[in-house]
Amino acid sequence: MAQLYARDVPELRPPGRADLLQVLWCPSEHPPYLKPTTKLFWRTAADVSSVLTSPPTPTDVQYGYIPKPCVLSPEQVTEYPNFLELSEQLREKVNNWSAWRAAGIVMDDAYEEPQEYYSDELSEAPGWKVGGWPPWGLTDPAARFCINCGTVMAPLLTIASEESRDYRRGWVPTEDQGIAVIDDDPVHNSPGIQVSKGNHLQLYSCTTCSNHTTLIQ
Repeated sequence: MAQLYARDVPELRPPGRADLLQVLWCPSEHPPYLKPTTKLFWRTAADVSSVLTSPPTPTDVQYGYIPKPCVLSPEQVTEYPNFLELSEQLREKVNNWSAWRAAGIVMDDAYEEPQEYYSDELSEAPGWKVGGWPPWGLTDPAARFCINCGTVMAPLLTIASEESRDYRRGWVPTEDQGIAVIDDDPVHNSPGIQVSKGNHLQLYSCTTCSNHTTLIQ
């Protein structure tokens, strides 16, 4: 489903000699949480001697769970946490118009509150991403703990049902701005993935024992 090399995505931080992450999933939702079952494989690319020229085709496929072939062009971006993850003091500053003006930030007139600008333009970069701040929506922000060792797990990979939305145009790569015009444009969802009726699948990993868990948001 996804194959990432550490040389392209330094944020992977693979264990040991591994330099390749392979993410596989069942292309169907499963109860009780109606999400695909995932498996992570950390590998050393130099040790892979036999590569399939034609990957096997799954026989039982649910709509939206087979990604379309597309070009992967990783880029590093600066993003900030969800508004609800900020301290009360920082939330007050974000909602203070004078603080933004003092910083020389000119907001679009479409934003009635500074919080809206912060949420759309600065926090939680949309789309598929490694690491970063997780997107929240179905639940409030909450730490994820490893069921094996109790360590706080870190966001590893976000598999998104959309790359961008018209109201979040600021996150669209410069080279794609010209074609990002409407919600169903080629940039909106290049892989064609739709997770759990248009939500996101978040993968968290444990840096202590390499365990992982998933969350629908």
